[in-house]
Amino acid sequence: MPIITLTTDFGIKDHFVAAVKGAIYTELPDAKIVDVSHEISPFHITEAAYIIQNAYKNFPKGSIHIIGIDSELHPENKHIALYLDDHYFICADNGLIGMITSEFNPEKIVEINIHDAIVSNFPVIDVFVTVACHIARGGTLEVIGKSISEIKTIKGITPIVNVGDTQIVGSIIYIDNYGNLITNITKKLFEKVGKGRTFTIMARTAIFKSVYERYSDAINFKLDKGKREEDGKKLAIFNSSGYLELAIYKSNPKTVGGASNLFGLYFRDTVTVSFE
Repeated sequence: MPIITLTTDFGIKDHFVAAVKGAIYTELPDAKIVDVSHEISPFHITEAAYIIQNAYKNFPKGSIHIIGIDSELHPENKHIALYLDDHYFICADNGLIGMITSEFNPEKIVEINIHDAIVSNFPVIDVFVTVACHIARGGTLEVIGKSISEIKTIKGITPIVNVGDTQIVGSIIYIDNYGNLITNITKKLFEKVGKGRTFTIMARTAIFKSVYERYSDAINFKLDKGKREEDGKKLAIFNSSGYLELAIYKSNPKTVGGASNLFGLYFRDTVTVSFE
């Protein structure tokens, strides 16, 4: 039985997550369900895309990923199911999957067309769960939808490189639980454009002249602990997902603060890398 994952903006206060799981278990008593996150900011498809993109790769091939973000059906928000990188995804065609397909081309995409057989005011349960259970039983995508070749993409979230390759202009795409700021500038792009040159990273008033591979690389452990610049030190790293991240060492947004509030930076704010 393939794993079914859930990613939603439902939160955990209400009944929605439990209801979705109950619906899956009703159809598939032996189902294996994994919660990726239910704390996505409401309707925040960029945030959801970042989390899903970096989570799904660690699941076994053939896993089924239900994405309950902005999923209400209407003429501009169709429901789709697709087979991508040996995984199945079920979601609304709202641009979210378009961010993930920048790395891989889907092998198959269908527009779900089973709505006439379902009375639905909760599409994640009534439609997405039905499709996920169909796939889990070995069913094909063609049975629940018609093949399509294109899905929505979101413009304006790709970093811009200037003509002379002296500057990358990116933006904040995600703020994690520690208040760290993840940009849309990848290590691959940074190294391709930079070619080993010195650089300056600027984000509002925060300036960085170096990028680390690990948070602790920013700390000089040769100094006595009392003399180190440690807790609260600002730093830039390439995080485990390969994105440029602006952070505070051992930050805590609830006490000492995180990079987001200390730097005054939020979603879609500009981050510039200038090469010399």
